[in-house]
Amino acid sequence: MAKTWIVAGVLGLSLAGALAAQKTCDRACLEGMVDQYLDAVAAHDPKLAPLARTIKFTEDGQKLVIPDGLWNSMVGKGTYRLFVTDPQAGSVAFIGTIKEEGRSPGEPIAGVIALRLKVANRQITEAETFVVRSPDSAARLEKIGTPNHLFLEPVPEAQRMSRADLIKTANMYFTGMQQNDGKGEYPFSDDCNRIENGMQSTNAPVKEGQTKPDPATASNYSGTWSCREQFQSGLLHFVTRIRDRRYVAVDQERGLVFSFIFFDHSAGKTRHFETPNGRAVVAGPTQPWTWELAEMFKVENGKLHQIEAVLQRAPYGMTSGWSTWEEGITDRARDVTGR
Repeated sequence: MAKTWIVAGVLGLSLAGALAAQKTCDRACLEGMVDQYLDAVAAHDPKLAPLARTIKFTEDGQKLVIPDGLWNSMVGKGTYRLFVTDPQAGSVAFIGTIKEEGRSPGEPIAGVIALRLKVANRQITEAETFVVRSPDSAARLEKIGTPNHLFLEPVPEAQRMSRADLIKTANMYFTGMQQNDGKGEYPFSDDCNRIENGMQSTNAPVKEGQTKPDPATASNYSGTWSCREQFQSGLLHFVTRIRDRRYVAVDQERGLVFSFIFFDHSAGKTRHFETPNGRAVVAGPTQPWTWELAEMFKVENGKLHQIEAVLQRAPYGMTSGWSTWEEGITDRARDVTGR
């Protein structure tokens, strides 16, 4: 009888393990969830995706009920696809191009989406969408074709950083930009580059007939400068607050960190500041301004190597729809991957 119970117990544990394995969502599963979700949105049919009954859904910071928002207008996926896949937390984040219905049949309008899904028991329990309705941005990303190779390459296992250290390094970027004074700790690699809405915003080629501005004398930061030169110039000081810093997916295998954040430009007196070498400068938007962003980082050996962001102007002071007002208005970094 005892042996019977032992065997039954072992079989029970094996069955429990098998059931748990069935419900686990690995890298391929999570990335497949993105396609299932976007295909369902394009078909305007929630039944085509494994949505949890209690799913929470936001679009551009607004809590909506599926099917609403993009569910009514999207007609297809584009070709640009960039994932930050986090099996440990059951999360996946994505930047890609999409197509929405145009005024004329057969002439869709291209745009860009930043998407985060939370998956539990192979069901989508959270869907956070940020849609940049800019055909030019979509065209630039599709012209790039495939994401920078660094985003796709694994970090050697012995060199992989902890989740906490990956987020800490990415957060140094935002801390260094907020009220930038040119004197902070900026963890950029020599090959660091940044892409914003498909446009190279660092290391950009100097236009014919022009010269590269000198950070020591310029009044505005330049897209021709390196990541480090832009920060050390102190000319980003007009970014008065980077808040609601939510780190939503971390891929330790590839050294990737994905965040949703807001940049505030308070205007007024914040436009008047001194550069590190003591020059008086006036720069930045002349009216209160907020950028809503999805921004991701390739981090290796404690350095930022590649940065990619999509952004658009948002109502000043808005929050993500996933934070309390107090959380959304502060510049505290929040790891929400394990929520």
